[in-house]
Amino acid sequence: MIPHPAPTCQTSNWRKALSQAVRDPAELLELLALPPELLPAALQAAALFPLRVPRSFVARMEKGNPADPLLRQVLPLGEELIATDGFTVDPVGDQQAMVIPGLLHKYSGRVLLVTTAACGIHCRYCFRRHFPYQQANAAAMNWQPTLDYIAADPSIHEVILSGGDPLSLSDQRLALLVAQLAAIPHLKRLRLHTRQVIVLPERVDAQLLRWLEECPLQTVIVVHANHPNEIDHAVATALQRLKASGATLLNQAVLLQGVNDEVSILAALSERLFEARVLPYYLHQLDRVEGARHFEVSENRAKELLHELRTRLPGYLVPGLVREQAGKLSKTPL
Repeated sequence: MIPHPAPTCQTSNWRKALSQAVRDPAELLELLALPPELLPAALQAAALFPLRVPRSFVARMEKGNPADPLLRQVLPLGEELIATDGFTVDPVGDQQAMVIPGLLHKYSGRVLLVTTAACGIHCRYCFRRHFPYQQANAAAMNWQPTLDYIAADPSIHEVILSGGDPLSLSDQRLALLVAQLAAIPHLKRLRLHTRQVIVLPERVDAQLLRWLEECPLQTVIVVHANHPNEIDHAVATALQRLKASGATLLNQAVLLQGVNDEVSILAALSERLFEARVLPYYLHQLDRVEGARHFEVSENRAKELLHELRTRLPGYLVPGLVREQAGKLSKTPL
């Protein structure tokens, strides 16, 4: 067992940090000493998809640099307002795969549960930035229809907790949900997809580690980091604590123009992740969500980058290059 400090203070710390996230584009520009000329477009774009970024993540950005790769992921830009053919509000077919509100059954053997609309950070390329959370909230029904659906299908062996970000929920609520899932005999694995650990490492507290250790299901945590600068000492420590809890740790990155579309950056990301006990999993081509066209990297360039990456790193540090396509039975390797 990992020694855990008293939980009360830690729990209040991450909730306090979450509540103090930067939400005003003017404040973000001021904190980073950026030109006020960026403000009008930022306000327009934020009116459609609000700004939200924890202060500890802002602290990892370079002041005075509007092209900082961490800033680029969260700063609302005028490009988001440009409609582009082929970019839609539901690029991966979530709504057509929804079998009951908040439960997606896309692939054989596993289902995905949209646990919450809340997320610690609003990434501008988020494929669920237009998701109808109010109409697709499994939590509003206390999970029971979800549990009934999973229990009735013995082919389901894995449940994926997504969102939003599942780690926006309290540990008490998560532990209760996981206990109910673990009582279903044919379930083997629990998977959590989270960016919260990267942007708000305080979230890895004693209570979280405790229920993870006690979870009878095999546990996989897929974190979402796109650039090595995201992984500072606090994040690396949080990741190592998660690994020590017994979870398998993987990383899923998105290939983003102006953020990580250089082989040196992708190689440094893999190395930094592995130092923190995380294995690369996927490098996703951008999901073509409305408002994110300016992040797209061409498929040919993506393949070139992956080829170069293979020449620099051992195979276990090279993520799989994939695209998610609506209606397909698996991710599409590229």
